[in-house]
Amino acid sequence: MTFLTTDSKADICLILEGTYPYVTGGVSIWAHQLIREQSHLTFHLVAIVPKHSDRVLKYDLPANVLGLTTVALGDLSEGSLVSSATSRRIHQALREPLAALTGSRPMELASLKAMIDVLGSTRLPLGGSILLDDEAAWAQLVDLYEDGFSEQSFLDYFWSYRAIVGGVYSVLLANLPRAEIYHAMSTGYAGLMAARAKIETSKPVFITEHGIYTSERRIEIASAEWLEATASKALTIDRPRRDLRDLWIDAIHNFSHVAYQAADQIITLFKANQKPQMEDGADPAKMMVIPNGVNIAHYGALTHPRSASATIALIGRVVPIKDVKTFLRACALVRQEIPDLFAYILGPTDEDEEYYKECLTLVKLLGLDNHVEFTGRVAVEEYLLKIDVMVLTSISEAQPLVMLEAGAAGIPFVATDVGACRELIEGSEEESPALGAGGIVTPLASPAATAEAIITLLGDMARYEGASQAIRQRMAQYYNQTSQHQAYRNLYTNYLRRNG
Repeated sequence: MTFLTTDSKADICLILEGTYPYVTGGVSIWAHQLIREQSHLTFHLVAIVPKHSDRVLKYDLPANVLGLTTVALGDLSEGSLVSSATSRRIHQALREPLAALTGSRPMELASLKAMIDVLGSTRLPLGGSILLDDEAAWAQLVDLYEDGFSEQSFLDYFWSYRAIVGGVYSVLLANLPRAEIYHAMSTGYAGLMAARAKIETSKPVFITEHGIYTSERRIEIASAEWLEATASKALTIDRPRRDLRDLWIDAIHNFSHVAYQAADQIITLFKANQKPQMEDGADPAKMMVIPNGVNIAHYGALTHPRSASATIALIGRVVPIKDVKTFLRACALVRQEIPDLFAYILGPTDEDEEYYKECLTLVKLLGLDNHVEFTGRVAVEEYLLKIDVMVLTSISEAQPLVMLEAGAAGIPFVATDVGACRELIEGSEEESPALGAGGIVTPLASPAATAEAIITLLGDMARYEGASQAIRQRMAQYYNQTSQHQAYRNLYTNYLRRNG
């Protein structure tokens, strides 16, 4: 699906998966600000979305966006029919690249190029009828199943294979906008599109990772009830068989590996993210850190007196990865010490409606009806002056913008030890002079530790004031939005000049 397109070549093709401009959140805000701040450049957006997703724009696209191309994963056209002999030739040539894509060894960029070459080997447009549904495609699937997954349910393998490979075909067959630089906001399918751009155009490719895609998807796959790990992993003389979770995880790792190989620059928000990037094959010579930034002049001007009653907040989408339930259980424990506690949950509630309903049920069970408010999607800034302590209970994060904004306003944080949260609260090893803790870091999924940290900050005025001052100073000194935007301006300018 493609719309809002022009035939003009953009300076930057920004490739996004599951975020801007159809979904709100930290990455989407980041992308929107990037485009607006680089107003001297033109952008074409490629939005990669699930097949049946809601495609309503959540943002007014800036004037320097020339076009928007939407790629729905697995949504393939029928394509042209070819002869049985041609179909067999196509699938025979695809056999090795598909085995590499779904295999346990790192996939090389050459294998992706081979796949692209095969798909372009006929002048006829290929689609699902040949690539997924004909006799040769069936034989290919059965062959790969028997080669590595014969102890798994064939039906489960069938749907997993089609989901993975169908998504890949969607990315490789979609229109590739013309641009001088291709910039992916993650690895995954977005990174695969960027790798395709490198192969087909030889233009510079950047990858900016907020969270590490492979780590976040591994969490989702590990908790997916529809993926049954039926293969035995016990010690045995025979080689342990891979299960369907391995299939998904290996494919996602392979997406990252080829994206890193194709990239000219591999950017992340904080140094600790570079270790998992290198484990997935990133070349240290290509790597750099550009931290997120916040409008210090704006948020730093906010005064923050303590509220009359103890007020805390969690800012984020009501989805499992934010672990809102741990926050609610912590609230119940805090109320035993601070009866007038009030808690806001500021963020969309419609992205996982079942989880939201479970959270509402938990609120009732914990007796928090009059102490917790789900606000839905709101202008968070309007609430900052009401909040004493920000709380983040996520099981995965990168460098949350909400921490930068609230921190710049002097609001102490209680946050789980994920992503850059510890660095934001306690400072990096390079911080000089050390500014002190801007809050308290807690372990994952621990209502008791979270509650204890909240009670400590709310109950110790000296510690509270020290944390407020420390986090405000840290944001001003190290996380100024002006520095972030200038870093990307310099990066784009340098590469555009080389290609000019």
